[in-house]
Amino acid sequence: MEKKLDFLKRILKESNYTVALCGSGMLMENDYYPLQSQERAYEIESKYGAGAEEMFTSAYYNTRPEQFFQFYRTEVLRNLGPGESAYALARMEKAGDIQCVITANVYEMAQRAGCSHVINLHGSIYDNKCPRCGKSYDLDYIMKSRKVPLCEKCKITIRPGVLLYGEMMDSRIVETSTREVEKADVLLLLGTSMNSYVFQTYVRYFTGKYLVIIHKNQNITDEKADLVIYDHPKNVLTQLGY
Repeated sequence: MEKKLDFLKRILKESNYTVALCGSGMLMENDYYPLQSQERAYEIESKYGAGAEEMFTSAYYNTRPEQFFQFYRTEVLRNLGPGESAYALARMEKAGDIQCVITANVYEMAQRAGCSHVINLHGSIYDNKCPRCGKSYDLDYIMKSRKVPLCEKCKITIRPGVLLYGEMMDSRIVETSTREVEKADVLLLLGTSMNSYVFQTYVRYFTGKYLVIIHKNQNITDEKADLVIYDHPKNVLTQLGY
């Protein structure tokens, strides 16, 4: 392990541009499991009589808004602190050893820890808008609203700023993320794997020197990486001396 940490420290210091891809493992190391994980799928189905794949969709939001927001408030809107990994990434950015964080999580953990260059692939729970007038509403407004949160001006349902299942990602976000990966000398996969449904497309654009995976779960594609550490990212990043 010590040799791997020394190697990781060296390539980070030598890199001119380092990008981190942060997956669901960054949530699970903080004891929060994604909606589609095995740990929660059965629980949600039993509780609501329907799965997250049905309820966390634009169709459900449009046709059954009261049920959608009941599910959204209870199962998605969690007050997750940044966690040790997020603070470590912020220290790495401040030291000039990481230039961009690309995350699939919607809790702005990296930003709240202090990172300034973050791309939220799936949006943010803190960014809610009226689809008609564009007025912004914070998380507290959504949490405290009764049944369906309505725009104070237009009296129509506010749209959560997260990507719902089945929706297409914003092409500008995809293009920006792709360019960031293309620029990287070092690509860190934190809490995710090379064949991740979310990140596999971006990994294909990486032509830099070192691809590093730090993930608790093993995957058959790990052998293609230059360095693999099987652990929670927080247990590794906090040992780098930042």
